[in-house]
Amino acid sequence: MEIKSPYLLFLGDVPDQLAAKTAMGIVDWRRDWCVGQLRLPGCGADTGLPDLSLDAARDAGAQTLVIGIVNAGGTFPDHWTNVIVDAMRKGFDIASGLHRPLQSIPAIAAAREETGSTVFNIRLSEGGFATGRGTKRIGRRLLTVGTDCSIGKKYAALALEKAMRARGLDAEFRATGQTGILISGRGVAIDAVIADFISGAAEWVSPANHPNHWDVVEGQGSLFHPSFAGVSLGLLHGTQPDAYVVCHEPTRTTMRNVDTPLPTIRQVMDLTETCGRLTNPDIRCVGIAINTAALSEQDAHRVLDETEKEHGLPTSDPVRFSVDAIIDKLIADFSQS
Repeated sequence: MEIKSPYLLFLGDVPDQLAAKTAMGIVDWRRDWCVGQLRLPGCGADTGLPDLSLDAARDAGAQTLVIGIVNAGGTFPDHWTNVIVDAMRKGFDIASGLHRPLQSIPAIAAAREETGSTVFNIRLSEGGFATGRGTKRIGRRLLTVGTDCSIGKKYAALALEKAMRARGLDAEFRATGQTGILISGRGVAIDAVIADFISGAAEWVSPANHPNHWDVVEGQGSLFHPSFAGVSLGLLHGTQPDAYVVCHEPTRTTMRNVDTPLPTIRQVMDLTETCGRLTNPDIRCVGIAINTAALSEQDAHRVLDETEKEHGLPTSDPVRFSVDAIIDKLIADFSQS
């Protein structure tokens, strides 16, 4: 799919920043593709882009209205429909990462026929996937895993890929979610794949490659999250990671949208390696990525230092600080293997 930029990011009336993480991710990694944001009354999220009407955004050159939100179940609120239809009548294409196909909404389907606008459903794959085989593939793979969902696995993967490339490594970010696809231009929304084919889709997104090539795979969910553990496990088995990085947010006590207590980093490491050895007996942790956005710089350094001492692994905030120490360990661990 070729989604036309520039983008106008639609935030609707979501309650908080995390609910707009698709829009935030696009702004953080593809700011030059965006002209502004469109918010409804009561919206609790803000990307920092100018608030623009559809007419103003069109005059600024925007070509695609991107639905920049993530919600439980990927639902589409009915009261957003008129905005989408109006955008299509003003010449916009529409890009959505929600689970519900927009063409299933009668008013949007009719507007598509009327206007000829393209509607991109990022989560709908054009072809099917085989079931996972578990056969060892040539090439290297690094997977980001987490103590929770919405915790920084995508940002960690993007930061790691950028740093690896800067160090001369052959590395490529592999998107497994709607935001990553909008950032990279390719990938598969792994949480929309039929359960039996999740590991096969993960094998497809991280195929055999040159022996020294690294696929840096965007993780999803958490093996401990009661809602998303199945997706996380299929992704772990299918990618067969040689290396993984644990992502954590230190101020949370329960997992997002449920009352389940947050697991420890050590629990995530132990379960990741127990499950990961099914398809790669040599899986190993090369670092810990801490999301310190809610901490002062002094507290951030304290938490990073304590975590590094506790686990004996390089620890950093990939967005706020450098990931060089993690890359150092990656190179040291795999240079002779």
